[in-house]
Amino acid sequence: MDAVQAANSGHPGAPMGMADMAEVLWNDYLQHNPANPRWANRDRFVLSNGHASMLLYSLLYLTGYEEFSIDQLKNFRQFGYKTAGHPEYEAGGPIETTTGPLGQGLTNAVGMAMAEKMLAAEFNRPGHEIVDHKTWVFLGDGCLMEGISHEACSLAGTLKLGKLICLYDDNNISIDGEVDGWFTDDTARRFEAYGWQVIADVDGHDAVSIAAAIEQATSDSDRPTLICCKTVIGFGSPNKQGTAATHGAPLGDDEVAAARKELGWESAPFEIPADIAAGWDSKERGAASQSAWDAVFAAYEAEHPELASEFVRRMAGSLPTDWNDFADKAIASIDEAGESVATRKASLIALNAFAPALPEMAGGSADLTGSNLTRHNGSVPISGDDAAGNYIWFGVREFGMTAICNGMGLHGGWLPYSGTFLTFSDYSRNALRMAALMKIQNVLVYTHDSIGLGEDGPTHQPVEHTASLRLMPNMSVWRPCDAVETAVSWRHAIERQDGPTSLILTRQGLPHQVRSTAQLSDIARGGYVLKDTDGVADIIFIATGSEVALATSASEALAAEGVKARVVSMPCTDVFDAQDADYRESVLPTSVTARVVIEAGVTASWWRYAGPAGQVIGLDRFGESAPADELFEHFGFSTNNVVAVAKDVLK
Repeated sequence: MDAVQAANSGHPGAPMGMADMAEVLWNDYLQHNPANPRWANRDRFVLSNGHASMLLYSLLYLTGYEEFSIDQLKNFRQFGYKTAGHPEYEAGGPIETTTGPLGQGLTNAVGMAMAEKMLAAEFNRPGHEIVDHKTWVFLGDGCLMEGISHEACSLAGTLKLGKLICLYDDNNISIDGEVDGWFTDDTARRFEAYGWQVIADVDGHDAVSIAAAIEQATSDSDRPTLICCKTVIGFGSPNKQGTAATHGAPLGDDEVAAARKELGWESAPFEIPADIAAGWDSKERGAASQSAWDAVFAAYEAEHPELASEFVRRMAGSLPTDWNDFADKAIASIDEAGESVATRKASLIALNAFAPALPEMAGGSADLTGSNLTRHNGSVPISGDDAAGNYIWFGVREFGMTAICNGMGLHGGWLPYSGTFLTFSDYSRNALRMAALMKIQNVLVYTHDSIGLGEDGPTHQPVEHTASLRLMPNMSVWRPCDAVETAVSWRHAIERQDGPTSLILTRQGLPHQVRSTAQLSDIARGGYVLKDTDGVADIIFIATGSEVALATSASEALAAEGVKARVVSMPCTDVFDAQDADYRESVLPTSVTARVVIEAGVTASWWRYAGPAGQVIGLDRFGESAPADELFEHFGFSTNNVVAVAKDVLK
């Protein structure tokens, strides 16, 4: 209440309404260690209704997390402080995930609970359960209204995530007021239908009732649990509690004073009496919890040294020590094979090559496994009854799938990947943005990348999607032209741990491109000279994906007429842009202003490479339903048209 008032900004209602729930959970049940926020076997706590951030910051301060000092709380929502308007994940810190877009924290938590269950099935041995923790979620009405909650909670019930426990802040209020006019779901029956245990009508301001509900929740190992806590938003504010007025604005000095009197709280702002502070301090309890686990792990390590070493590596997010040599040989083998295949098939080839060295790879598809080709030879599907595997049937849940994979990556121990058609990346857009915002690893396999999928028509033909993904800060986007570039893009995605990577892949077959050793090495730089001429080029073709072969064909046609054309393959613009100026100049010399960019998508982002004297051959309209070959010809993706455009540029 005081922090929101000091900032003159924020949401006091939910933190005040959920304070009693938080006190019981954090003091009596949550397994955590303030001295080691990333302890592997800690419980995960997710505040899905992230606008209640001051509750989380208060809990972190009170229980002893040093980086969340009282000075941080006094500077709530101010520049340079960790107490941002909504909780923000930071590697190594105690906040498990960035929340604010409602429903996604809950879905991240489903991913965390899945990660825990799968790791336990893989690593635990009788008498040595080194993976044994819960995932706790606070959520509100808004989280349950969001469609993603249906996707995630349905799958959570199917997979029997018994260590996922959600406390629902059932206060009947959202920004617009009492929710009876727009949210009349029978939430309890909804979750029972998903296969959850539901504990209804819990008094969210009575510690005994809350504790009893938590005890009941933890006794059911086969079902996730929803505890419906009846609460009053802004609890303690005598004139505003129970109303939307407490949701997103400071209470005001007079009401703050009145609330202090109502609650019998006599301390000054930001002052906690010593006895209460001592009661909250969890450092000793946290140290004892971790010490007990350390003893279990030491016994496990003595009996299963190789498993223990692998568990430590996985939880640290480190690649195997021989990874570089392994990956080099795998890519060299794919290059030597020289297969001409669709890049979606090349993606499967890469998965089959890399996965044997990476047991942490876990993924699936949104009901398109046979089209996305995400199930490699070592894939073992999981189920509610058997989590010992690495492949997930996500069902038609693109948004939920992506946010669940975010949660799996945040949990640790897994390198998540998922697949769908590129056009359906729109469904998961905000989860992609959250991965980029948090700078976490998540590999997105997007197939059917252009009008090349043909007869399914414009609803399934992405034209703006690749460009829009490139616009997202910290999203790495690869559109490879053959099997070798696809393998390199997978390697980049595997090694990149500071953000998500989108792989944009074709349905149609593409020819293998012959490369020198130097060219093979330069693929990893995002853009490189694939085909060159003697002396200075007259014109430069820049292309990605399926259009690289078209650029090569056009360069050969021009060569027959005495025109010297360089072909630059640029599978990843963000990686190319990060190269040093000398390298970029060597690939795209500023002296050659005659340039043609070719990509079967919108043209807007390519003009910075084409320059004022160049042209971009693209598609600034939606496609049509027809065979792919006819569509490419109709929209100008033909050798004859590319040659004609090049000649116009040269004029």
